[in-house]
Amino acid sequence: MTLDVVILAAGQGTRMRSATPKVLHPVAGKPMVRHVIDTAMGLGADRLHVVIGHGAERVRERLAGCPLRFVVQAEQKGTGHAVAQALDGLGDGKVLVLYGDVPLIRHDTLSALLDAVDERHMALLTVTLADPTGYGRIKRNARGEAAAIVEHKDASEAERAITECNTGIMAMTADQLRRWLPRLSSDNAQGEYYLTDVIAMAAEEGTAIATAQPASATEVEGVNNRLQLARLERAHQLAEAERLMTGGVTLADPARLDVRGRLRCGQDVEIDVGCVFEGEVELAEGVRVGPYSIIRDSRIGPGCVIEAHSLLDGAILDGECQVGPFARLRPGTHLARQAKVGNFVETKNARIGEGSKINHLSYVGDARLGRDVNVGAGTITCNYDGANKHHTEIGDAAFIGSNTALVAPVRVGERATIGAGSTISRDVEAGALGVARGRQITKADWPRPRKQPKSEPKE
Repeated sequence: MTLDVVILAAGQGTRMRSATPKVLHPVAGKPMVRHVIDTAMGLGADRLHVVIGHGAERVRERLAGCPLRFVVQAEQKGTGHAVAQALDGLGDGKVLVLYGDVPLIRHDTLSALLDAVDERHMALLTVTLADPTGYGRIKRNARGEAAAIVEHKDASEAERAITECNTGIMAMTADQLRRWLPRLSSDNAQGEYYLTDVIAMAAEEGTAIATAQPASATEVEGVNNRLQLARLERAHQLAEAERLMTGGVTLADPARLDVRGRLRCGQDVEIDVGCVFEGEVELAEGVRVGPYSIIRDSRIGPGCVIEAHSLLDGAILDGECQVGPFARLRPGTHLARQAKVGNFVETKNARIGEGSKINHLSYVGDARLGRDVNVGAGTITCNYDGANKHHTEIGDAAFIGSNTALVAPVRVGERATIGAGSTISRDVEAGALGVARGRQITKADWPRPRKQPKSEPKE
């Protein structure tokens, strides 16, 4: 059977108290609804239908590039009404209904739910809660079969005592859905068309209702306010931390880790507290990451050490490199083996050769450094003339004295030496000494300026 997934994402989310549509609020660095879409795509869905309403254009823009069919629910008349908007675009196979504000639902849970669906069965995901307040309750018949769902606002006192709750996630065939949706009524406390009413319709016509529960209630928690959003963020991050530790990573504190993308680690990686990983990040075996570092879209080779408070963005480190503390590696930075970028050093679009060192307080951009280059403190490559970027080339074993300005385009040859405090605007040949600074003047017994006494105030 083919699979259509309908994701409901039209709600305003007034309790978020935000101009941003609720489903676009991020969990682990990406919109909640994108988590749901990614999970649905992992199920092999043939078509993905996203029902949008509040902030529809912003949702479209944010999800541009995803293989989606957008369906607009102009008026918010309930979940049944929302699914009905997608009805004419469905195929003839199975239909799975998901929610854009339930981001942690797992592939395995949904796969098991779909396996129960055929022409004689629909499937409903339920959850047992200690405090079911606000949730629809599952009513079962004398044989213990699910027979109906009663919304909390419509439930009697006895029905509210039921702890098995509806998650809203269900699956059925497209033919079943086409039979049931037109029969929905808005005769209830909310005046809405409840999708949950199809459960009673299924029971009445003899369609069996299979039920399943998630491994954890967190999977089916929705987000209605920022407290719930923060709770799901930490739940997601704890699951990510457990995955990493199971794979052999040492975390100083699993509660103080943020992975906002995909983090792949080799053996014996150590990550200190407060670190953030964004986009695609790879840490090879033996990498150590110091506290409060941020690594984004970077590949860190074996044995590298990232000291505290460093920011790596779009960087490649070949192995046994040392970075930081307080270093910033911007996109296009590539460190060869055993290269070092020290404290308060910034690099951008720079290749640093094997064994080369930029130890402190320097900026190296649009540059290529050979092997065993030593760059002194306070050195900068002047790569921008106000309109265009220019390149700096530094040969193997060159020594750049402290407080040097290299005015690009410029080349410093192999084993060349640049005197401290120089402004180099012309090429320096291999093995040569380049010095470019004003002549020092010394005056003996020079009297320092003295402060003038303050005048007395006039009476």
